[in-house]
Amino acid sequence: MNIRKIDTFSGHRDSVYTVVPDRSEHGFYSAGGDGYVIRWNLTRPDLGDLVARAGVSVYSLCYDPTNASLWIGQNYEGIQILDTINNRIEKTSKITAAAIFDIQISGTKAFIALGDGVILVMDIPTLSVQKHIKVSNKSIRSIAIHPMGSEFAVGDSESNIHLFDSDGFQLKKTLMAHSNSVFTVCYSPDGRYLLTSGRDAYLKVWDVSDHYQQIMDIPAHMYAINHITYSPDTRFFATASMDKSIKIWDAETFRLKKIIDRARHAGHGTSVNKLLWTSYENQLVSCSDDRMISVWEVDR
Repeated sequence: MNIRKIDTFSGHRDSVYTVVPDRSEHGFYSAGGDGYVIRWNLTRPDLGDLVARAGVSVYSLCYDPTNASLWIGQNYEGIQILDTINNRIEKTSKITAAAIFDIQISGTKAFIALGDGVILVMDIPTLSVQKHIKVSNKSIRSIAIHPMGSEFAVGDSESNIHLFDSDGFQLKKTLMAHSNSVFTVCYSPDGRYLLTSGRDAYLKVWDVSDHYQQIMDIPAHMYAINHITYSPDTRFFATASMDKSIKIWDAETFRLKKIIDRARHAGHGTSVNKLLWTSYENQLVSCSDDRMISVWEVDR
């Protein structure tokens, strides 16, 4: 496996916390501590378009392809919804005064992870709160929807993973999974596994079909793991860490394949916060506290 740095996008004035795809194969949105939401095009390096100013920091974005809208989680201010066709804010909702750490969309429902330990379930057509689920005494940091849509997993800052039924939103199981905050939860594309990690820097793998029995416990990074994402062909997954590195793993064997860091590949200088593995020429996008977005060519 060969890694080559393709581009660096430098449009943000503060830490970049999140990157999500747009409606095209080669575009994506980013947001961070400066409150700017910028659209980028992998075919036009470093020519970003400012599409929204949140006014406060943004930890979470979520693109809804069914109506070409971008959900923007404004910390302590609620939600803005951007009409990405006309590039204008079409709806706002003051749903919370807490930080918004994650937004995931499944069908006509939006699941929102809040800093006060609550999951909000919103009905997208009416933009109304359908359910208010108090899960933890600390922050909810990450949500993952099972590929079949039947359940969803939630990671919190009390070291736990909670598994919920997607229909009635009933708690099915709680895993006392990690020794510190769970920053990221991710189902494998085939739904066989749930991958989790966080501040303890351990990558844990859970067998979904066997009542979420743990099958792997890997000391994967030196410091906290912020995000996990799969490659478009599902053969690999990548982890992003506070130790400034990105690691690529085999999705079947869970063996380490490659390390992307500053020494080897002129990688990020500070914490790597989020990843987006695109189908456009198999390019991997990463964002960091160093205010930069880097684009990597992954040649298998």
